[in-house]
Amino acid sequence: MECKDLRLDTDSEQIDKEIEKEQQACKLSPSWSPRNPLENIIDCREKSIVENINADQDAIAKIQYLSLEHAKLDKYLHNHEQDASLRKYLVVGVHWVSLLTEHVLSHPFLVLRWQCQVYNASKCYHLHPFTLLPCIVHLHRRQGLTTLWKGMGSCLLVRGMSCAIDDVISKLSSWPKELDSRTTLKRFGQHVLLKCVSIALVSPFHAISLVKTVQSDIASEKTGLLDVLREGGARLFSWRSPQNTRMLPTWALIGPSVSIGITKYLFNLLIHGVSTRMMQRRIQENRYKKSCDIKLEHQNAETYAGLIATLTTEVVFFPLETILHRLELQGTRTIIDNLDTGYSVVPVLTDYRGVFDCYTVTVISEGAAGLYKGFGAMILQFVAQVAIIKLAKWTADQISAGILNRPTSRIVQPYNLDGLSCNKSSTTLSPSISSIDVDLTSLGKYSLDE
Repeated sequence: MECKDLRLDTDSEQIDKEIEKEQQACKLSPSWSPRNPLENIIDCREKSIVENINADQDAIAKIQYLSLEHAKLDKYLHNHEQDASLRKYLVVGVHWVSLLTEHVLSHPFLVLRWQCQVYNASKCYHLHPFTLLPCIVHLHRRQGLTTLWKGMGSCLLVRGMSCAIDDVISKLSSWPKELDSRTTLKRFGQHVLLKCVSIALVSPFHAISLVKTVQSDIASEKTGLLDVLREGGARLFSWRSPQNTRMLPTWALIGPSVSIGITKYLFNLLIHGVSTRMMQRRIQENRYKKSCDIKLEHQNAETYAGLIATLTTEVVFFPLETILHRLELQGTRTIIDNLDTGYSVVPVLTDYRGVFDCYTVTVISEGAAGLYKGFGAMILQFVAQVAIIKLAKWTADQISAGILNRPTSRIVQPYNLDGLSCNKSSTTLSPSISSIDVDLTSLGKYSLDE
């Protein structure tokens, strides 16, 4: 009996120790009661299971959150790439609009301007554009809409020949075709020499292009581009004075053409460089004041700098251009439209012996304003160019502003990935899980030995 009593005492001591351990593990639980030790143990393990479930739900929610943010970031990067490519197309588009306006859309005004310059017997000088408007209407009524587009093919051909000759000379002689900020003085001199050779070779073809541009459609035959090449080549290799005509020999035209052309080119480079620096400085000052597309702004600055340089150069060299065009047209027996009325045609008859003789005779017979005949056509030309470039710039700015102001996806914020660890003590994310009363029958899904 003593042994049995001793064994019972030992068992009761072990039970008391287990109860004390369970009490220490569940001392924070308000549902613990010393009267039901087994229920207290089950409650503690039930709470641990709920905490594990909440921790798992927390981790799953965070992973879903990161997946959603990753998808948003991918969408943002995709939109950013599309925006960059669209801005690139806008820059190229504005540049091509500028080139198209300068070389194609301004050709009708160039026709009017050259016709006014070469007609020495005109009574109306057309120094402002308002006197030209009735003549334009009369020409369109009498000769059709294409009358002011004559000679455009020959003009484009001459410009293409100039670029091709520059490229060929540059490859054969290694002279620089273009200039940059790192060009040395020696390379600059080689570039100027390249331009002089190019202008000298192109000048006979330019004279033929001038004839095709100013001659009247109703008083002359239609010619093709091959005629420009054939006649220009014949005039280039014919250095003698033509018999029974007042046409000046080629050597008498190459000198004025090269001197005026290279001076005009260098002056254009100077004005273009100054205008570009001023606009670049303005962009740097305004880049932090308003949101804008930097590439598009730089392209606009380059376009406007070129326009300012071209306008300034044409105004300054307008009298010299008038003299050169009259010398090139002399002796070609060209009949042009009479821009005094816009209804009739007149021949161009002159007898100049050179540049200084042309200048003297023009000033004496027509006055100093005779050197600026057709200046109103140039005003119309640049007004049209500015209007078209402004329209293209406004369209590009509207598209660019729509891109910059478009609501973008929220960029994913830096996230602490250490929080993804399933901490069993976290019960804050899923209140619905923490508030569930787990049935005792559902405990069979989980191990109670955890």
